[in-house]
Amino acid sequence: MPANLTQQYKKAEERYKAAGTDDEKLLALEEMLREIPKHKGTEHMQADLKKRISKLKAAMEGGGKKGGAKQVDVFHVPKGGAGQIALVGMPNSGKSTILATLTKAHVNVADYPFATDKPVPGMAAYEDVKIQLVDAPPITAEFAPAGLVNTYRGADMLAIVIDLAGEVLKQMDVCIGYLDSHRLILDESLDSEDELGNRLARKTFVIATKADIAPAGTLETLKELTERPFEYIEISSETGDGTETLMQRIFEMLDVVRVYAKKPHQPADMTDPFTLKRGGTVHDLAVLVHRELAEKLKSARAWNSPNIHDGQNIPREHILSDKEVIELHFS
Repeated sequence: MPANLTQQYKKAEERYKAAGTDDEKLLALEEMLREIPKHKGTEHMQADLKKRISKLKAAMEGGGKKGGAKQVDVFHVPKGGAGQIALVGMPNSGKSTILATLTKAHVNVADYPFATDKPVPGMAAYEDVKIQLVDAPPITAEFAPAGLVNTYRGADMLAIVIDLAGEVLKQMDVCIGYLDSHRLILDESLDSEDELGNRLARKTFVIATKADIAPAGTLETLKELTERPFEYIEISSETGDGTETLMQRIFEMLDVVRVYAKKPHQPADMTDPFTLKRGGTVHDLAVLVHRELAEKLKSARAWNSPNIHDGQNIPREHILSDKEVIELHFS
């Protein structure tokens, strides 16, 4: 049976052959796998592409030949805090200023383009929870770093940063175009997984910066002319207006709960909570506390829990709520 390869597949194959870095090769191979016609005649080619992708990823993570130099992916940002939010935007959109304002990260805030050439993480605070923000290199209609997609695929959520004092429609078109090309915007009507079953799409919202100097009505016009139903959060890094609302909404959108651990016969530690996705159980908490001991969980007690008396015993399947205090007992 003939393969009947599409023009999109052939273009991706040409990009693979011309690729100068492993990141570029990986992006091209993944595109080839997406575009290859799915039928009996291409089953061998599909298997070969999956094998090449797997082998290349292993090599990029340092799993290649023994003694070889381990390659470091500068676009991979290890997660920290209750969740990781990666910033998406064009040059001088205000991404670095947001990070500098909300975290203690050392960022190069400059009024010239491409001051950020690799992802820079920083920890922001919402009440007693730390949330990781990542200032990513900027994108334009003509250019985006080949490995940047790895930063966005590793994040929990994406924030498109729009400078309200600039060309807002152009900024939005460029950002949406880039994210759509990699299937990164969560949309229930679209397939959000690749052929290997990896989750691609992320919840995406908009941070509208420079609200203090933007022309009146700019944000409303942007909302009307943008078809996507994004949530928009308006801030000014200069005056600080809107930053508290921003952090509160990020925490709410992460959909996590805070749980305070309590040792038997001791007060609970109310300064450094564990964070779990909403719907997490007592057993999930035990895994966070000590993975090896989790299976030895004997019993648990709860305080500040809805519909439960303080100190009452609870099962390991008990679903945790925000700001609950849990005492774990291991055998």
